[in-house]
Amino acid sequence: MRLILATHNKHKIKEITDIIKHPQIEVKSLLDYEVELPPETGATFIENARVKARTAYNKLSHYRSIEPSHQWILADDSGLCVDALSGRPGVYSSRYSGEPVDYARNNRKLLDELKDVPEEKRTAHFICSMVLIAPGGREFEIEGRITGIITDKASGKGGFGYDPVFYLPDRGHTIAELPLAEKNKISHRALAVNKLVKYLNLIS
Repeated sequence: MRLILATHNKHKIKEITDIIKHPQIEVKSLLDYEVELPPETGATFIENARVKARTAYNKLSHYRSIEPSHQWILADDSGLCVDALSGRPGVYSSRYSGEPVDYARNNRKLLDELKDVPEEKRTAHFICSMVLIAPGGREFEIEGRITGIITDKASGKGGFGYDPVFYLPDRGHTIAELPLAEKNKISHRALAVNKLVKYLNLIS
């Protein structure tokens, strides 16, 4: 089975590939094909994931090198939702501080906006919404979610995005301070991917 990730994001590709590690699933991405995705204009994570998945599915169906019965497409959209900011940055997480995408600048903006917010009100959650398209076009929707607290300063060098400012009380660390193997067991993307593997085992 070939699973094609509808993304050019190298961080996401590595993370998802590391989490899956299934002997019967060959993981590829749009870095392996000449496919461009439309801008993310959806109002929700699942809307953005759906558009990316359908775009990749339709464009890759014209590739002669891809056997249709093996063509599984997976797209995800994920981000950070902070309660004190009414759910922001949300679907704008990656470009929160503008273009081009700059994770460090995003974190600085977030911490600046929360500088006067007490710890007990700095609650937040990460969401990963995924859309899987099976051969023939059947679609499945998957979600992973974890909750935590936004710190008052970045800590840790692992992960990417908002990981250095997302603190997990039950772990006593930010996500960026966790070993990669541990992050890949408990992250929002890990939870979604694990559901995905179960789906594939059931429907393949």
